[in-house]
Amino acid sequence: MAANEIEINMTPSHPGDFVRTEIIEELSLSITQAAEVLGVRRATLSDLLNGHAALSPEMALRIEKAFDVSMEMLLRMQAWYDAALMRARASEIDVRRYEPV
Repeated sequence: MAANEIEINMTPSHPGDFVRTEIIEELSLSITQAAEVLGVRRATLSDLLNGHAALSPEMALRIEKAFDVSMEMLLRMQAWYDAALMRARASEIDVRRYEPV
């Protein structure tokens, strides 16, 4: 690890958890109601909220427009979540550091 890197031993939550608890539950909306507000199918929103689908840029923009939550923040949450999952699988990726001759 490089000297300026900070190691964080914490697994981030899926952004769907944040959307469910901090937006939908906070506003006392059902998944069906929230899906209608967002203009998406209930199943699509349910997959996101249950961590079965990644947050797309389009969905992040819909959430921003409907609930005034930063699209960029939501997408950073997704990137952090994805990076943590990939780090957990690092030993499965067989690549060696390139050493110039």
